[in-house]
Amino acid sequence: MLKTVKNQPLVNGWDDARAVKMSEAEKLLYRSNLLGSDKRITNYGGGNTSAKVMEKDPLTGEMVEVLWVKGSGGDVGSIKMDGFATLYISKLNALKGVYRGVEFEDEMVDYLPHCTFNLNPRAASIDTPLHAYVPKKHVDHMHPDAVIAIAAAKNSRELTAEIYGQEIGWLPWKRPGYELGLWLEKFCLENPEAKGVVLESHGLFTWADDAKDCYELTLAVIQKAQDWFAAQTEGKPAFGGARHESLDPAGRRAVAARLMPAIRGMVSGLQHMVGHFDDQDAVLEFVNSNRLDALAALGTSCPDHFLRTKIRPLVVAFDPAQGNIDAVLDGLPAQVAAYREDYKAYFERCKHDNSPALRDPNAVVYLVPGVGMITFAKDKATARISGEFYVNAINVMRGASTVSEYVGLPEQEAFDIEYWLLEEAKLQRMPKPKSLAGRIALVTGGAGGIGSATAEKYLSEGACVMLADINDESLKSTYDTLSQRYGRDVVRMVNMNVTDEAAVARAYAEIAVEFGGVDILVSNAGIASSAPVEETTLALWSRNMDILSTGYFLVSREAFKLLRAQGIGGSIVFIASKNGLAASPNASAYCTAKASEIHLARCLALEGAEAGIRVNVVNPDAVLRGSKIWEGEWLEQRASTYGTDKGGLEEMYRQRSMLKRSVFPEDIAEAAYFFASDLSAKSTGNIINVDAGNKEAFTR
Repeated sequence: MLKTVKNQPLVNGWDDARAVKMSEAEKLLYRSNLLGSDKRITNYGGGNTSAKVMEKDPLTGEMVEVLWVKGSGGDVGSIKMDGFATLYISKLNALKGVYRGVEFEDEMVDYLPHCTFNLNPRAASIDTPLHAYVPKKHVDHMHPDAVIAIAAAKNSRELTAEIYGQEIGWLPWKRPGYELGLWLEKFCLENPEAKGVVLESHGLFTWADDAKDCYELTLAVIQKAQDWFAAQTEGKPAFGGARHESLDPAGRRAVAARLMPAIRGMVSGLQHMVGHFDDQDAVLEFVNSNRLDALAALGTSCPDHFLRTKIRPLVVAFDPAQGNIDAVLDGLPAQVAAYREDYKAYFERCKHDNSPALRDPNAVVYLVPGVGMITFAKDKATARISGEFYVNAINVMRGASTVSEYVGLPEQEAFDIEYWLLEEAKLQRMPKPKSLAGRIALVTGGAGGIGSATAEKYLSEGACVMLADINDESLKSTYDTLSQRYGRDVVRMVNMNVTDEAAVARAYAEIAVEFGGVDILVSNAGIASSAPVEETTLALWSRNMDILSTGYFLVSREAFKLLRAQGIGGSIVFIASKNGLAASPNASAYCTAKASEIHLARCLALEGAEAGIRVNVVNPDAVLRGSKIWEGEWLEQRASTYGTDKGGLEEMYRQRSMLKRSVFPEDIAEAAYFFASDLSAKSTGNIINVDAGNKEAFTR
């Protein structure tokens, strides 16, 4: 569990009894994971660690010095042994002979593979020289908020000296790369007693010749900064004091549920975006403050913060005292358009002849007074992590602006990092997005066989899924299973009775806040009943109609509202039944309700077409495995109707089909995937029968 509690001392997690059994490389991993477990020490993916280790050369058999360093794109908190690059120190030192100067430092990255030890496939990062040339065995480079607050202050150098004396040095801003590695080496040689250095607008380097000593030094240096800030800021209002008061938690989520689908629709022009909402205390303190607009306009300082959060956030013109959400929504298109124009102007001011093309000009971070922070990105994890980075930036701004004057990264420097050719090359190497990347699905009956299989199919194709079901126990079990397989970022659950208008509306408010909106509705909640018509009570008839007809109407109606608010189209998939087309004996209530579903889908296809909302139907038949409706009386009733027992019913259905094959939940999921994906982009008002062949259910 990541530790994020403010004003609590950093915890020394080093266990000598564990470490004594480890190799130097294993101690590096141990140290890295400990440091990365506390976001006050470094943010996700930020910073890096290294160790210089004697290893046997696989070719000569001689012992050689090897740099183990976090590989490109890794995260110290979750890194494993295969996440470290390994390079010969002798070859890294030889690079100095081919270095042509700062104007050519980017080309040095291409030499790093030539320094690889033992054919390690892990790519070395741009920070490798910063670790290689520090003349100590162990090096930590962290991004602690407290130290970056020093690094981002106007009088950064003086504050560093005041807090640390000669123990920790200071270097002016320099973009990470080969030249900065030489700067660090020069500093160490000229200041042999120094134990580390603060890099202006960037972060902290510390070093030692023992793994444990390095770890404890890093903690001590960060703790000293935290203690200093606590003493200096005690009693002083942060960010110029409060201008707004927060809404209560329910009110904050209600506003976010209105804003997020609208924003999502505006920023999903190039690709579907996923949202994240954060209303923690640190965020609320900032968005409610007098200096919100001024500080937000300065942007972030640390390169890692900036790469994740763009040049600056967009401050939404919401007044919590007035509750002017309708006016805000009316004015939001103009605000978003103005941000885009500002971003394009920034690009034009700063671009070089060889700069990559303009990227998505929309904001990543949206700050809402009285409510919190909304972030949008190509997937849920990136949206969440972007928010975490901006919380880091908030903490930095709080510290720097309280004791000094906060200074953001200069615009040209910010641009040169954002549109760095090396960064562009990394982006181009990213794997192609999955077919449902950025899509958000709500699956009713999500804990059943068909619902859970459909949810799993969508998750495997990159979608985020909200599982909705009335059975809490089954819902939690399905959620636990899917979140373990695909990660907790992409799965949510909500108890929803599809016949309850208020419950349905709450579920859509939840999906709006948790993911930003919805693209796909799989209406799958169901029951089944069997009785001769003269034994079909009004209650039984009404129950079928309430769940299978009215429930589908209510869930679809709310989906239409949200889809229209986004304005980017969507797909509604009804899981109906063969019985909606082909009559069955002793099932008049069920068959009629299923026929109602199919006709409702046709009506909705007509209404949704102009908005790009497609509505299609999947008709299963005889899906016994994993189905909740086959666990109770329905199984006994259908077996009785056809004069067989439970064991013989599935075989009877298989033999009844034209193809003589059983139908499974995964088969229905494939059809539901087809209708949700762009494979069926030109299909609406259609029906796919997944019944192994039943001529009575032919649509023509």
